[in-house]
Amino acid sequence: MSAINDGGMKMTVILVEDEETTMAAPAPMPSTKCCEYTLDGSVDIKGHPAVKGKSGGWLAGGLILVNQGLATLAFFGVNVNLVLFLTRVLGQSNGDAANNVSKWTGTVYMFSLIGAFLSDSFWGRYKTCAIFQAIFVLGLALLSVSSRLYLIRPEGCGMEQAPCGEHSGKELGIFYIALYMIAFGNGGYQPNIATFGADQFDEEDPAEAHSKVSFFSYFYLALNLGSLFSNTFLSYLEDEGRWALGFWASTAAAATALLLFLSGTLRYRYFQPGGNPIGRVCQVAFAACRNWKAGASAGVVVTLYEDDEKADAGGRKLLHTQGFSFLDRAAHVDADTKLGARDPWKLCTVTQVEEVKSILRLLPIWLCTILYSVVFTQMASLFVVQGAAMRRTTPFAGFSVPPSSMSAFDILAVATTIFLYRRAICPFLARLTGRPAGPTELQRMGLGLVVGALAMATAGTVEHFRKAGATTAMSSDLHIMWQVPQYALIGVSEVMMYVGQLEFFNGQMPDGLKSFGSAFCMMSMSLGNYFSDVIVSAVTRVTTTRGRPGWIPGDLNQGHLDRFYFLLAMLAVADFAVYLVCASRYGSGKVDGRSSDDEEEEGTAGQVASPGGERMA
Repeated sequence: MSAINDGGMKMTVILVEDEETTMAAPAPMPSTKCCEYTLDGSVDIKGHPAVKGKSGGWLAGGLILVNQGLATLAFFGVNVNLVLFLTRVLGQSNGDAANNVSKWTGTVYMFSLIGAFLSDSFWGRYKTCAIFQAIFVLGLALLSVSSRLYLIRPEGCGMEQAPCGEHSGKELGIFYIALYMIAFGNGGYQPNIATFGADQFDEEDPAEAHSKVSFFSYFYLALNLGSLFSNTFLSYLEDEGRWALGFWASTAAAATALLLFLSGTLRYRYFQPGGNPIGRVCQVAFAACRNWKAGASAGVVVTLYEDDEKADAGGRKLLHTQGFSFLDRAAHVDADTKLGARDPWKLCTVTQVEEVKSILRLLPIWLCTILYSVVFTQMASLFVVQGAAMRRTTPFAGFSVPPSSMSAFDILAVATTIFLYRRAICPFLARLTGRPAGPTELQRMGLGLVVGALAMATAGTVEHFRKAGATTAMSSDLHIMWQVPQYALIGVSEVMMYVGQLEFFNGQMPDGLKSFGSAFCMMSMSLGNYFSDVIVSAVTRVTTTRGRPGWIPGDLNQGHLDRFYFLLAMLAVADFAVYLVCASRYGSGKVDGRSSDDEEEEGTAGQVASPGGERMA
């Protein structure tokens, strides 16, 4: 039994030891061998404690990075030209094709929640990644076969000037089964692979903890490099009507990614799943409501329950923190409480309560990232429309710059930023501030919001001069290369925001909810796309009254796209102001006596301190 002084109220936490478990526990290893094993609770394929040097590290992490690059190439090999496939091969209208692609993309993100749930609850990250990747490969193979045998008829159809004929309901049914198998496989796999890659580095080891932070940057770089290849080479093949070849290339890439992933089975480090997290959250809510009168009087000594066995989440126990005191009642113990036969719906552990608190603390930060995704999604929509209304000729005869290819500058900016940040900027800032790890995740995410707002302001300025140089309908003398700064700024901002977001949610989520942290990142992107549609629709409805063409008409020369960009810039600045408040108030949980602020300082393990977290400088 231990006492914690919590804001003037004496908190007593009872630790209940299972006598049989304690007697059966193996003898501790000699201290001379402690450093051979990981300290974060990871195990090998046989369930034994993972041995450093023989598991995990950059060998396992490298396989996962290559796997991610190939899987991204395969996914975007289908995604990048899906609208064209639906219009040219299946004969859908532009509106119907765009809506079907939006629904399909949204479904991918929704399936990420299923993958995260199965991973954290039952299967574990390795098994979940393997199963969903296999579904992904089968879906791509079925799409390739059905396109070659049934859909691309007559031979040579599928180009802009040569649409294909009609298809039967059975043929369309096979196509949509394949398409949603791809969505299911990729969606279930994505939130787990980044977390599984991070599992290969022991965060309790200073050297490996640094590598773990670097892993997320390289992971995002691998994702962008795979996207670059599919947006150029595969996009060209499919635009020329060679759909089956493009789909088979995607299938081969996904199959190779799966084989590479499986080849590292003996090398990986694993974490055991911790059971249904939704059930644990519901138990805390129910028990807190049931015990709503517990500890309500001021000055009363409150006793909280914690089991001395391994945490229910399959990981480390969490220590009690301040805030959300109502939830503490779920762990309240009184004289009538029977600890021997504990009902988890009536009495929860402190770790369970702190899991729920961790999620509630993260929600305001997560909500602030959604508006950034609204800014980010403009790169794939209005930036392309804007580029199409600019001069695109080049000194090379017969070649004009495709508007969609300008996203290559975003990818180049991502690669350059990741390289410079890790190699030059971060060491410089570390020497300047004295903080070895450089800026915190929250600081980088805030910087991402600021740079995103700057990108919108830049896009609005370019649009102002594009419109000033307008010639004929949907044309201007301003060259498309003036879009490079706005694409580059988006690239810098997404490294700050999305890489920081991956690191932040992975680090702050409890051990039993790590995959849900990655799923949160994907849901932020999904909701960003949704709110972008809402904002565009609202602006169009308001600005097209009284016969006006509106801000975003078919002919941009008649509209005010620059005003829309400036509107998004102002919304991003307002969002940043809200984010500053949320980030300054954020306080992390504590694992085994360590808070997130303490992890970078030696000698803090085992101390009991008031809860703290990262603060915006």
